Amino acid sequence: MSNSLPEEVVTCLQNARFLHLATCSENIPHVSLMNYTYLPNTPYSSSPIIIMTTPASSRKTQNLESNSLVSLLVHDWISHRPPTLSQPGRSPSPTRPAPRSGSLAELLLGMNTASLSRISTTINGVAQMVPSGSEEETWYKAQHVANNTFSDGTEDIYSTSPGGQGLWGSGGLGNGAASGDAPREGNAGAQCYLDGEEVRVVIVKIRDGRIADWKGQVRDWRLSEGTQGTLPNGTAD
Repeated sequence: MSNSLPEEVVTCLQNARFLHLATCSENIPHVSLMNYTYLPNTPYSSSPIIIMTTPASSRKTQNLESNSLVSLLVHDWISHRPPTLSQPGRSPSPTRPAPRSGSLAELLLGMNTASLSRISTTINGVAQMVPSGSEEETWYKAQHVANNTFSDGTEDIYSTSPGGQGLWGSGGLGNGAASGDAPREGNAGAQCYLDGEEVRVVIVKIRDGRIADWKGQVRDWRLSEGTQGTLPNGTAD
């Protein structure tokens, strides 16, 4: 056990753009791709937490209301799938035009997963719905918006979705909203902030997890019980 997260987990949480949130209710699993904010501590919690927002009527919200145990998957892998070897009756996947000899494209395609990938980490924790209209909710929302607001142009460069439109792209769930409408879940940048009574702020208090690298090596970690305390209204228990 440790009083703090492993350094590589902290680095991964600070650098990754999205995470996968796994919830479950009545033995039916559900996975969502989420914007998030990681904080090592807050005025309301002495332990590391992750902030997310979700519509009150969503599947994951319903799951969280019946089962607060969640798993998160975060990784800092930036590599793409390498081509498979040609086999009889099967074309290589994915197929790409051959780059010119000595070109930058050839160099980039020559970079394998080992040189670009580092770790993935599975995080287990307990989710908590922040009371609607509370000062705590306001504080968490402000942190979440600040962490997911990007300067002009940088979002397109670093976006992990086609078209540089963030989580769902221009054709996703956020598309089709009229000007002035509240942004919908999945939009990137400041639009990850969902305004309105139907929006819930969720925090996940981290308990333990597992680190895996591209070689398949794994290492388990766990926070000590004392690290998982809370600070209601900014004061210790």
